[in-house]
Amino acid sequence: MFACLGMVVGLYGILYLEVARVPERGWLLAAVGLLGKVLGPIGMVWLIRTGEWPPSAFVLCLTNDVIWWIPFALYLRDAPLPWKVK
Repeated sequence: MFACLGMVVGLYGILYLEVARVPERGWLLAAVGLLGKVLGPIGMVWLIRTGEWPPSAFVLCLTNDVIWWIPFALYLRDAPLPWKVK
């Protein structure tokens, strides 16, 4: 499971590099990234509530997901949307 997760994280990194390279066209990639950063903690809460993972594991979400909500949200707030670009 963690090998698959590592592969996905690596692929996200390539997409984030593209957003950094061409920020005016990165809103969709950033939106998908933010969605992943929101859904990850939801899944973690589910695993903790069902007793499959210990509550101490939530620190992983704080350092890997929640911390990124603000930068993603700020970028998306300021990103030009394709249907608004002239």
